[in-house]
Amino acid sequence: QVQLVESGGGLVQAGGSLRLSCEASGTILSINAMGWYRQAPGKQRELVARITSGGSTNYADSVRGRFTISRDNGKNTVYLQANSLKPEDTAVYYCNADRLSIYTGTYVRTKDYWGQGIQVTVST
Repeated sequence: QVQLVESGGGLVQAGGSLRLSCEASGTILSINAMGWYRQAPGKQRELVARITSGGSTNYADSVRGRFTISRDNGKNTVYLQANSLKPEDTAVYYCNADRLSIYTGTYVRTKDYWGQGIQVTVST
């Protein structure tokens, strides 16, 4: 069983900061990349930031320079430091593990996993 557990969301004023965390638990062999996506009401889910196992990162244009993604491979955990938050950053943020491999006891299974989502609300 694999679970992605997110934490750190909440309500913050515009200009403030939050740090989101996501830990993947289970008998994990490897994770190709981890990332954060978000979905605002009435909008499609979009990529916020992504980091590979080697440390390569990419960001949405709307958050570049304000958000920083990092990863602790030993803890299978990804972080998102969100600074200078704006009301338009309000959304449910989802953690993603891309090509996560586990040993089932008989074979290696590789698939993508998602967290349950965590609310981030930025007030004016």
